[in-house]
Amino acid sequence: MNLISLVVPSFNEAKNLKILCNKLLKIIKQNSKVEVILVNNGSTDDTIKVIRNHPIFKNKKFKLKNLNKNLGYGHGILMGIKISSGKIIAWFHADLQINPNDVLKAILKYKHELLYEKVIVKGKRVNRTIFDRLFTFFMAKLVNLIFDTNLEDINAQPKIFNKKFVEKFKNPPYDFSLDLYLLVLSTHFKYKIKKFPINWGQRFAGTAKGGGNLLGKIKLTYRSLKYILKLKINGNNYS
Repeated sequence: MNLISLVVPSFNEAKNLKILCNKLLKIIKQNSKVEVILVNNGSTDDTIKVIRNHPIFKNKKFKLKNLNKNLGYGHGILMGIKISSGKIIAWFHADLQINPNDVLKAILKYKHELLYEKVIVKGKRVNRTIFDRLFTFFMAKLVNLIFDTNLEDINAQPKIFNKKFVEKFKNPPYDFSLDLYLLVLSTHFKYKIKKFPINWGQRFAGTAKGGGNLLGKIKLTYRSLKYILKLKINGNNYS
């Protein structure tokens, strides 16, 4: 059985995938207990072609989940988790803003806690603009006020947890609110949240799918607020 499963959702990231797959292939060649699950989340570009032409495609530690329709960022991740075999799950974006090697470092640092304690590990983004930091700060303040939590940088990647934690999921959201859902759920069940600093790079190619620009941030905020309200109305029972 694999120890670690890296779940990477990709939507129209064909221009980034060759570089990303090079990094991921190196990881699985050097780490026998790591598998990579790349989710083609309904892409309309050359994503499938790039993946199938890359040497990683033939590696036994690589799995491709090909979804014909994009039902949301969260749905892609959940479908990737469904076919994972690792005891420790990590998800992160395919846009190269995060180095997969940093994800592996975070996992190895907290491996014992992830396996045997009630712990969730998340990234803490550094090297971000003042605007991005302020936006993230005020969103976290709002969430903390509503749910009486102490969360920060909610959408930071990666998210890392023991696969058994998935058993607590009840009707998880299919959109970008999945990051929020995971963290609020972890506080509900008294899990410790460990933060690992992640150097946040610039997007190499393609366009942001979430809050990459002001309009995107406004849309992401609107969707998040709707989901926050839904959780609160349901009495935080996550059903």
